Formats: sequence, structure tokens, C-alpha cells
Amino acid sequence: MAEQDGPGGATPDATPRRAVVRLRQLARLPHPVRLRHLARRLRPRSVRARATLGASAVVALALGVASFGLLGLLENNLTRNAQTDAERQAVHIAGLAAEGRLDAVLTPDRGTDFLQVVDAHGRVLAASPNLTGRPALSAARPSAPGTVRGTWNGRPVREEHRQRVVQVTTATGSGLVTVYAGTSLREADAADEFIRAALIFAVPLLVLTVALVTWRVTGWALRPVEAIRAEVAEISDRDLHRRVPVPPSQDEIARLAATMNSTLDRLEASVIRQRQFIADASHELRSPITVLRTQLEVAQAHPDPDLWGELVSGALEDTVRLQDLAADLLLLARLDTAQAPPSAAVDLTEVVREAARARKRDRVPVDTEIAPGVTVRGSSLWLARLVTNLLDNAQRHADHRVLLALRVDEAHRAAVLEVRDDGPGIPPADRERVFERFTRLDDARSRDQGGSGLGLAIARDIATHLGGSLTVQDSGPGAHLVARLPLDSA
Repeated sequence: MAEQDGPGGATPDATPRRAVVRLRQLARLPHPVRLRHLARRLRPRSVRARATLGASAVVALALGVASFGLLGLLENNLTRNAQTDAERQAVHIAGLAAEGRLDAVLTPDRGTDFLQVVDAHGRVLAASPNLTGRPALSAARPSAPGTVRGTWNGRPVREEHRQRVVQVTTATGSGLVTVYAGTSLREADAADEFIRAALIFAVPLLVLTVALVTWRVTGWALRPVEAIRAEVAEISDRDLHRRVPVPPSQDEIARLAATMNSTLDRLEASVIRQRQFIADASHELRSPITVLRTQLEVAQAHPDPDLWGELVSGALEDTVRLQDLAADLLLLARLDTAQAPPSAAVDLTEVVREAARARKRDRVPVDTEIAPGVTVRGSSLWLARLVTNLLDNAQRHADHRVLLALRVDEAHRAAVLEVRDDGPGIPPADRERVFERFTRLDDARSRDQGGSGLGLAIARDIATHLGGSLTVQDSGPGAHLVARLPLDSA
């Protein structure tokens, strides 16, 4: 009977089987590759685990080095003290031997455990009570006067602790004699054992405490990050109004949350703008299409050749309007995606002159005040479109006259393009709104004259993409639009 699959279509022993297969595959890899693979698998995956492991490793290393240093310092200090006591008494006994005032039984001072004096032939001349009757501590014959220091284990008094022995050789009337003075290192050994035992328990406890504290503190510090991640994961394109929680702490995470909320604000504004743009574009496209369809239906319902000329002329006019609107929409889409054309040095003076030259026979004449040799960086097509849109807007609303001026602002290294008309002007409350897409201050008049409400919006986007600006300035009667573009630095 076949096995039934568990949840998700996997058999109950599928996971162990896959683990065995992975182990077999790992075993067939070369040794260095296998070590790297294991290292990657054993590496902590979370920031919290890596921070805890790193802090624990650093503390363990620091405590290990400090422990060895402390043990070495304590060992050297206690050994040096013991050696000083032994050496002091060895030198004193050597002086007595040189003066011939050596007693057969020597009494060790405080800090010295045993004493022994041996001549050049290995005979014991004097000794402390605990070495009475014992042979010489060393069979080696002294070659010259001097002092030798060393550490012995267990001898000569058979203690379980080490002994620090100072050997002083001096000359006497009967030849060279050697004085052995030794002291036990029981205090040093006991201190070493105590500190070693304390460190065996203290170091792991401290490392464990640091690991626990780091784990808790890191978890507490990263809890807002997880809250931010969870909130962002739930935000979709339909609920961009949601925002991530900002922790009360004034740290990097709080600034990250604030930056995330600012990004969401811009994203929401962009989506709202895009949706409004789509709605406005649909509305603007619907009108000429509807009119065009109506004209074609009338022509079809009334096949009168006398009416066809008027109907075809109206259909052509609406088709041109529809084509211009589609071109404007495509240009705005390109501007929104920041797909700027290749930038080059452009003679703005020639661009402005050509735009004005094409309007000599228009209903409203264009007067010019154009400075020569003004060069900017950008695209000649985009700059021509900028000037054309400004002139179209001015002529659409002017009564008798439009002024087109181009000058150089040396203080700010900018080319200043000004377009003025003598029309009704732009109220101060609407001087920013006129740059919004599909905005018409006189909606009926603009529609009749072919305006789509995109000209100034396209002009400002072009100026912004070229590193400049487009604003409405105060100038008395009529509208006064000023575009500033950075001069070519080459």
C-alpha cells in the first residue's frame, strides 16, 4: 500500500531522507570545499546571533588573555619575593663561610625553608636541621664564584610544592664552597590553583552573561526594525496611506523609520498623482474621440457631399488635437521616468530666435529681446519645446502683445528666459497650480483654443530635468513666466 503524503505533499520521512542525501553529497566534495560549505552553514544568519557571537568571542578572547597575564604576573611576583628571601640568606651564609665563622647547624630565617653548605669535594659542611645527615644537594663541582637561581620540584625536603633555590658559590681559606638556600613556593602554587579554579568558573560565567545581555539588548534594539519590516511587508499599492512605527528613541533606527515614512509619503503622492493623471488623461482623450465619432456618424447618416467638407475639416482638427495630446502624454511619461536625451551644449539664443521667427504672422505678435551667445547644457528638442509651450500659453491668453526675452544672470551663472503677455494674468493663489497637469484657469476658453492644460506642466518638468526652474513672477498686468537654466560651464 502506497504511503500517504503529509501536508504539502511530502512523506513523513522526506526531511530525514533529504538530510541524508545532502550529507552524502557533502562527503563527496573536496576537503577545502567541504570546510567552506560547513562554515557557511554554521555561520549565524541573523544580526542578533552574529552580534551575540561576536561580542562573546571578543570577551572570551579578552578574558583569556587577561587571565594568562594575571597568572603570569602573580607567578613572577611571588617567585621573585621567595627568591629574594632565599638569596639574601644565601649571601649572608656565604659571607660567614668566607670569614670562617660558619656553624655546623644553620638556622633558616623567616622566608627560607632549608640551608646547606657544600665544599668543592662535595662534603656537607653545614646544613639546616631538616637537611641534617643528607648528602649534598648537587654533585656538580663549582667552577667559579657566582650565583645560580633555579626552581626544583619536590626536592630536597620532599614537599608537594615547588621550591625556589639560590646557589651562591664563594671562596674561603680552604677553597670554594657553595651555599644552597631554598624556600617553598607553596604560596605561589596555592594562589595559582585558586585563581585558576576561579577563572575556570568565572570566565565562562562572564562570557555567558555577556552573551545573554548582548542577545537581550540586541533583540530589544532590533525589535523596532522587525516592526518596521512587518509593517512594510503588509503595505500594498492599495493601502499606501499606512506608515511604519517610529520608535521614541532618537537613534539611527528612529531616523530609518522616519526616512521610510518620508519615502512612503513620496510614493503615495506619486501613485495619487499617477492615478489622477490617468483619470485626467482618460477624460481628455474621451472628448476628442467622442466628437470625432459623432462627426463620422453624422457623415455616415447624412451622405451629403455639401456637408462632407465641413465634417472632414472638423474631424481633421479633432484628430490633430488628439495627436498633440497623445504626444504630450508620451513626453510626460518620458519625463516621469527621467529618460532624458543625451545632454550637449545648446545655443539657446538660436533656439529662442527660431521659435520667435515662426510666429511672426500669428494673431498676437511676439516682441523679442534676445542676448547673443547664450549656451546651456541640454537637448535642443526639449529646449525648443520649453520655449514653444511658454509662447503658446502667452499667445493664448494675451490681448495684443507678447514679449520674449533672453538674458544672462552672471551672478548665478544662469540663462534667464522670460515670457510676458498683456492678458488677464495669473492670480497669486494659482501661481503654483498652473503647473499642475490638466489645469486650466479658464477651462471653457482653453478648450476652445485647443489648450489641454499640459503645456506649463511639461515646460516646468523640462526645466527641472535640465537643472533649472520655472516660476511665475510679479510684473503688473498680465502673466510673467521666468525660466532659469544653468549656463554651459565648458
